[in-house]
Amino acid sequence: MPLSIICTAKATSIGGRNGHARSEDGLISVDLSIPKAFGGPGRSGTTTPEHLFGAGYAACFGSAIEHVAAEKKIKCEYIEVDAAVGIGPTAEGGFGLAVTLTAAIGGVTGAEAEELVHAAHRICPYSNAVRGNIDVSLRVV
Repeated sequence: MPLSIICTAKATSIGGRNGHARSEDGLISVDLSIPKAFGGPGRSGTTTPEHLFGAGYAACFGSAIEHVAAEKKIKCEYIEVDAAVGIGPTAEGGFGLAVTLTAAIGGVTGAEAEELVHAAHRICPYSNAVRGNIDVSLRVV
């Protein structure tokens, strides 16, 4: 079944990993630089595509947890999601990503938190987009 688009976000990058990225609404406007650990200049005051991806994934995943909690009528005091996005060469050539999502959910039991995180991983658009392409590890703290 085709996707029924509700909203479209647009962004532009000029100069690739050592350039600039900007969202259409101008709220995101960041200079980019390849980190020194990856052989780049690692300029101060810059970010990476992985940081941007991690911020988006963490926010989306947090909302997926909220959605699942509401459906299950579980009240959460807070939801915090950290996304660690790693990049490196693959055995097949080229480069790949790996993500660790760490969720802290207040006001629920450990079992409820685990249930919410795993259910969120099944419905989160980012999780669905990367499933089978990026290794995603889930942690609950």
